[in-house]
Amino acid sequence: MFNDPEMGHGKSDNQTGERSAAPRIMLYSHDTYGLGHIRRARTIAMAFASRFENASILIATGSPIVGRFDFPHGVDFVRIPGVVKLPSGDYASDTMHLDIAQTVALRERILHATAEAFAPDLLIVDKEPTGLRGEMLPTLQHLSEHGTRIVLGLRDVLDEAKALKTEWARKGAVQAIEQYYDEIWIYGLSEIFEPLAGLALPEKIRDRIRYTGYLRREAPDDWPEPRANEQMPHGSVLVTPGGGGDGEVLIDWVLRAYETDKNLSVPALIVFGPFLNAERRVEFERRAHRFRTIQTRNFDSRLERLMIDAKGVIAMGGYNTFCEILSFDKPAALAPRITPRMEQYLRVVAAERIGLVRMLPPVRDGDDKPDSAAMAAAIRALDTQPLPSQAKIVGLLDGLDRVSDLTRAALARR
Repeated sequence: MFNDPEMGHGKSDNQTGERSAAPRIMLYSHDTYGLGHIRRARTIAMAFASRFENASILIATGSPIVGRFDFPHGVDFVRIPGVVKLPSGDYASDTMHLDIAQTVALRERILHATAEAFAPDLLIVDKEPTGLRGEMLPTLQHLSEHGTRIVLGLRDVLDEAKALKTEWARKGAVQAIEQYYDEIWIYGLSEIFEPLAGLALPEKIRDRIRYTGYLRREAPDDWPEPRANEQMPHGSVLVTPGGGGDGEVLIDWVLRAYETDKNLSVPALIVFGPFLNAERRVEFERRAHRFRTIQTRNFDSRLERLMIDAKGVIAMGGYNTFCEILSFDKPAALAPRITPRMEQYLRVVAAERIGLVRMLPPVRDGDDKPDSAAMAAAIRALDTQPLPSQAKIVGLLDGLDRVSDLTRAALARR
């Protein structure tokens, strides 16, 4: 595969010249919550499929809805048993009657067996250097011994520095990076945010950091024409809480804006997300259907198509939604959540500072209801709000091109 004197990886005896022309790339996405990790992995995989001829790209993911997404030829996935994060912060099996230790042990064996059989030239690990509860460590050890190039892919913001430092110390993240990872790719720009700035990292780890820019999103040309009930209603604002698992406050806030401001006539499409509580979804649908101007949808795996046709966006500030807002150049008002981590808040504060989005008060759990008048004003203001492109930030959306260049360089070192 390649020789890297710095990292000490060697070439496997059973590698052939044929493999160099047909690269194998594996992406790991632990997916314990929401849609963020699998959507990011899918975006990168689709870019690889279009840029690397004959590449085989395999996503190992715990996402329970990975099968509802479209994947191009050359991309497939392995579904490992899912887990969910409990309010206490602990984890539990998503669907099976196994305790978390048994579930993680099963996931660990599947990941190791998959990596051993697939023998990737490149492994990209999303966000978690050691995987969920250390489940990736045996796989990292095996692949590093067999010459695989190993990369840690990080979103632009992880959490506030103090919380991240505590979390990474508990997980042994820095030691794992030092031992196994050749590079760290940060899917953002250092001018906007430096997710690892608060950590006292060794210089040799800092030297492995590469900023790529944000991951541009596109609507594939081969998507079928949408049916009438799949189209974005003309002139509508798109309201999306991402996966929806923590989106109740945002959806309620939007609906209260229409309920209290009788002159708010801007059409809206609310996409609940697949993880919204079922009882709350029924309640929200009942309230929304009182208005001819509001339509609802449970889930759309082709959200990019809706984003393109929307006049503006009301959302929470997750990484993928943020990338779509930038990619399709939409005016957006974002109400970031601040629990269980400060990621969205830090992203939206930084983005508002440079004129990319407008920030609404953060979404908080509890009895306090955010001001419905503020939401109504934000919806109306989308018509006159500056577009993200007017900020004119060099390299803002170069992420997929840069990741592809870095991948090409990694594959060339076999």
